[in-house]
Amino acid sequence: MGYENLKFEKGTVFLVTGGAGFIGSNLCEAILNLGYKVRCLDDLSTGFQKNVDLFVDNPNYKFIKGDIKDFDTCMNACKGVDYVLNQAAWGSVPRSIEIPLFYCANNIQGTLNMMEASRQNGVKAFVYASSSSVYGDEPSLPKTEGREGNLLSPYALTKRCDEEWAKQYTKHYGLPTVGLRYFNVFGRRQNPNGAYAAVIPKFISQLLNDEQPIINGDGKQSRDFTYIENVIEANLKACLAPKEAHGEAFNIANGDREYLIDIFYSLATALGKDIEPKFGPDRAGDIKHSNADISKAKKMLGYDPNYDFETGMNEVIEWYKENLF
Repeated sequence: MGYENLKFEKGTVFLVTGGAGFIGSNLCEAILNLGYKVRCLDDLSTGFQKNVDLFVDNPNYKFIKGDIKDFDTCMNACKGVDYVLNQAAWGSVPRSIEIPLFYCANNIQGTLNMMEASRQNGVKAFVYASSSSVYGDEPSLPKTEGREGNLLSPYALTKRCDEEWAKQYTKHYGLPTVGLRYFNVFGRRQNPNGAYAAVIPKFISQLLNDEQPIINGDGKQSRDFTYIENVIEANLKACLAPKEAHGEAFNIANGDREYLIDIFYSLATALGKDIEPKFGPDRAGDIKHSNADISKAKKMLGYDPNYDFETGMNEVIEWYKENLF
C-alpha cells in the first residue's frame, strides 16, 4: 500500500459520500484500518448495504442514509468533519444519455451541495471523484491535464462541471478542493451485475457462470485500468495536498493501457474457461483508447501507484472466486 504511513491528527473524521458503493466502501475500510473515524453517507441507490455491513461493529464507523441532492442532509453530515471524500455520483456513459436530467441533479447539484456544506462547516479538504471521460474526443495519448476535447456524454459533462465548480470554491471561498480523474477503476466489491456493470467484474462473473460475454465493439479498444488500492492512495494523499494543488484535477491511473480482448482471454485462461466472446455494437459516447499521463499527480500529490495491472487482476480474480458464490 502507498498510504499506510500517512499521518493525520488523532481523532480525524472523514466523510465518505457514496460510501456504500464500490470505491466508497473500500475507502471506508482503508480509513478505519488506519484507525481514523468514518462517516458513510449513501442513499443506497447504487451502493449496497452489504458493502458496509462489515464495519457496523466498529466504534469509529457511522452510517448515514441520505441523499446529496438534499442540502440539509449534506450540512448535517459535514458537521465536525475534517475531510470529505465525495464519491457519490451515478456512473455509466450510456445511462447518462438516457436520463440526463437526473444526472444533472445528482452529479452536479449534489456535488455542489457537498462543496457548500463543506465550506460552511470548515472542512479542511474536499476531495472529489472526477473521470477520464472529461477528455472527450481529444485523440492524443496519453491523456494530459489541460488538453481536453469535446465532451461525448451527459456523464462527462457532469464531471467537467464539478471540476469548474471546485475551482470557483477554491478561488472565491478558500475551500481546498482536489479533483481525481479516475481511469477505469477495478477491484473488490465492484458490482458485476446489470446492463451498466464495469467490464472486468462482468467478464469474471460471466466466465465463472459459463456464460458467453459480449464485448461492445471489436475488443481492440484500450483502457488504463486502475486497481482500487491506487485510488485509495490518491484520495488520502489528496487530503494532505499542498496549496498549489487546490482547485486542480489530476489523472489517477497506472499510466499504461490494456486491450479489452486481451483482458478477456487472460481472464478465461486464469479461470480455466474455454469460452469465446460475442461482439456487439459500439456503445454510444465511448472513446476508443484511453491511457493517462500521471506525472502531474506524482509531482503535486506524491501519487505513486504500487499496484500494476497484473497484480491487481490476480487479487481481484481471487476475490470474486471467493465472493460470487
